[in-house]
Amino acid sequence: MDLTRERKGIDRVAEDERHGTPRALFWPWTAANLSLFPVASGIFVIALGLSWWEAVVAIVVGLVVSYPLVGLTALAGVRGGAPTMTLSRATFGLHGNKIPTGLSFLSTVGWEIISVALGALAARTALARLGLAGNGTLAVSFAVIALATIVICVYGYDVVMRVQKWLAITGAGLAAIYFVIIIPHLRFAAEGFNTESPTGTVPIVAGVIMVAAGGGLSWANSGADYSRYLPVTSSRKGVVGWTTFAGVLTPLVLMLAGVVLSAGAPDLAGRVAKDPFGALAELLPTWFLVPFTISVILSCVAGAVMNLYSSGLILLALGVPLRREIAVGIDGGLMVLGGIYLIFVAPTFFDPFMSFLTLFAVPSAAWAAIFITDMLLYRRDGYAQDELYPPRARAVRPAAVLSLVVAALVGWGLVTSRDPNIDSLLGYWLPDSARHGSFAASNLGVFLTFVLAGVLYAGSTFPFPAQRRSGSGRIFGHGEEVGRTDHRAAP
Repeated sequence: MDLTRERKGIDRVAEDERHGTPRALFWPWTAANLSLFPVASGIFVIALGLSWWEAVVAIVVGLVVSYPLVGLTALAGVRGGAPTMTLSRATFGLHGNKIPTGLSFLSTVGWEIISVALGALAARTALARLGLAGNGTLAVSFAVIALATIVICVYGYDVVMRVQKWLAITGAGLAAIYFVIIIPHLRFAAEGFNTESPTGTVPIVAGVIMVAAGGGLSWANSGADYSRYLPVTSSRKGVVGWTTFAGVLTPLVLMLAGVVLSAGAPDLAGRVAKDPFGALAELLPTWFLVPFTISVILSCVAGAVMNLYSSGLILLALGVPLRREIAVGIDGGLMVLGGIYLIFVAPTFFDPFMSFLTLFAVPSAAWAAIFITDMLLYRRDGYAQDELYPPRARAVRPAAVLSLVVAALVGWGLVTSRDPNIDSLLGYWLPDSARHGSFAASNLGVFLTFVLAGVLYAGSTFPFPAQRRSGSGRIFGHGEEVGRTDHRAAP
């Protein structure tokens, strides 16, 4: 394997530097989701109070509606040859873009923390079964996962793409063995497959939004990061299709497996809430604990790599004057600090995780709606370099910024959180009688935010047909640079 470090940061990838086919996108997006965490997420969906068939519907719908968003942002990467949050400058302006970019950075770092913490917690449980429990072994496990993630990301794009392929293959094999071992030992009973909601108050939409927020919506701000090196002549259907297919396939199978585990071990949900991978390890015979631990560590590295690589690019898109590998190192440090909190301080995993999803799903939905609407309406011929980089990039595009702010404020006022500290900042549009009702529990505000942001942006820009092409300067989109013309941008 060629371990040459990537030298490119957020600058545009020229046509002679591009290579590969859309099919190559299958491996990183498969590896990013190929862990036992989607199994735990399937159990979380059941824990919302849904019956097994409602959970299945929520999982399928949540994945199918959210991952095309990642496919569309991947298409933007091919058209613009730059990372996602750098391309977002064309939509929001150089400085206006710092609002969604800052939120994206926090969200991505949060997912890094979740990945490395999950791996360390699972290793702790497995090692405890082997008589090696203790904070020392937990710290070593955490350090190994964090260090491997940082080293891979420092080398950059080519190494990330190659490593993810082998992590995906290895993870798939070990996950298959896990289920071959576990399923014969489950004790299925009729009540495990109850067709009625235990609570009768939480609609399917709660599960759909939870799956979407933890699925495609959480990855939308990274879609272009892994497609920007593809030739601009790449099939548009191939780029969107392979990204979406890889994103949906693996978590769909694994989350449905989580529903089956819930039916065979009804008391599993409570243990999974405290330590998702550790609870799954409790079902294993001792002889498979070491392979299981290796599988978990590899899968957590695969997920953390995708987030850490993207968060480094997002930090650069904020305008921080650093080399990409230095930005990765800073992000890695934040990942370590957050992981320490989640492992050694937080009493459970589930409540911080759900609060994290809710808090960042709202602005992520608003940004995705605006960015994709802008791309489909105004960037069909590509992105103008003048709109992405100083000194000619426009400072602020009011239509996008105001649409984002308004939609996010509306959305945060319509959702609630399991964390009382965060919940006090949310749900301010809901009367007290509604804060504990089915609407608040469903977090439907995430979906409403997406719709509102897209409508606001389209409505404030679409009446200006002369402004559908972006930038003054050269447009990069279909393989060649077209001549300088005055293509006025969307407001």
